[in-house]
Amino acid sequence: MTISIAIKRIATGTPEYEQMLELRDRVLRIPLGLSVRNDNLRQDEHDVLLVACQDSAIIGCVILHPMDIQTVRLRAMAVIPEYQGKGIGRALVQEAERVAREEGFPGMILHARIVVAGFYEKLGYIRQGEIFTEVRIPHVLMQKSLV
Repeated sequence: MTISIAIKRIATGTPEYEQMLELRDRVLRIPLGLSVRNDNLRQDEHDVLLVACQDSAIIGCVILHPMDIQTVRLRAMAVIPEYQGKGIGRALVQEAERVAREEGFPGMILHARIVVAGFYEKLGYIRQGEIFTEVRIPHVLMQKSLV
C-alpha cells in the first residue's frame, strides 16, 4: 500500500534539516550505537538534500553527493520504520535520479547495506566489487546508468 507524500529539497541550517538529522540518527545510526552528529555534516552544505513529507512530518530522506562530473552518490537514504514498504523509499530514489539527470549526471552510485541491496537491485542498480564494512556493517557498492 502506498501513501501520499511530497518530496522536496531542503537546505542545511533549517528546522527541516534538524528533522532530517533526527531521522538519520533514528534509522541509520542509533541502532548501531552511533550518532549522525559525529559524522562530517559539513558536506551536507554542498549536497542535494531531499525529504519525503507526509503533512509536515519528515518520514524519509536521501542525499545526493557529486563525486565528479560523471557520477553522483546517493547516500543517507532512510525511511522511518513504520513507513517502510509503502513506496516511500522507491519514490525518494526515483526523485533523486530525476534530480541527478536534471543536473547532468549520467551515473549514480551508492553504498548499500547488504540487508537492503535487493531493494536497490529492483530499482536497476547493479552490485560492483566485494562486500566492505562501513559504519560497522557490511555494504556493497552499487551503480546505475541514468541515461
